[in-house]
Amino acid sequence: MTNQANPAIYWTLFTYEDWNMYIAATSNGLSYVGSQNQPFEELVAWSTARFPNHVLIQDDERLKPYAVELTDYLQGTRRNFTVPFDFPGTAFQQVVWNALCEIPYGETKSYSDIAEHIQRPAAVRAVGAAIGANPVLITVPCHRVIGKSGALTGYRGGMDMKTRLLQLEQDGVRKGGS
Repeated sequence: MTNQANPAIYWTLFTYEDWNMYIAATSNGLSYVGSQNQPFEELVAWSTARFPNHVLIQDDERLKPYAVELTDYLQGTRRNFTVPFDFPGTAFQQVVWNALCEIPYGETKSYSDIAEHIQRPAAVRAVGAAIGANPVLITVPCHRVIGKSGALTGYRGGMDMKTRLLQLEQDGVRKGGS
């Protein structure tokens, strides 16, 4: 049971083929998409830091709409997410995360491109830090951000996950997916 003093964060283990990630949502929307094949402790650490006093409750049914959209994306049939989000961040982080959502499916941008886009060209490092703090991997597509030289750069989910997501999108663009 939860109450106003201890609201809930609902979670499930999302599984699709060899993808296994913990996902979580408040009653207002998707709050967390974890790194691939990481332990439950990653979710616990995130929720403790971002939502103190919240209670983690497993609720596979409540998370089903989010899981469906993630599955559609991984199958190559979804390019944009329509589920509601609820992830706290600073005003700057929110601006950066919104800019990430504007990067078209199958395309990449550099950190400096994002800094220019949000009209803070000198804030490249701060943009990188905000991107690194993105709590909802895949759905807020930080995997689409690469180094200015075109090199793949750090990713909370790991470089293998980033590479797979970029390849999935490239394949989707080549196939003309929706």
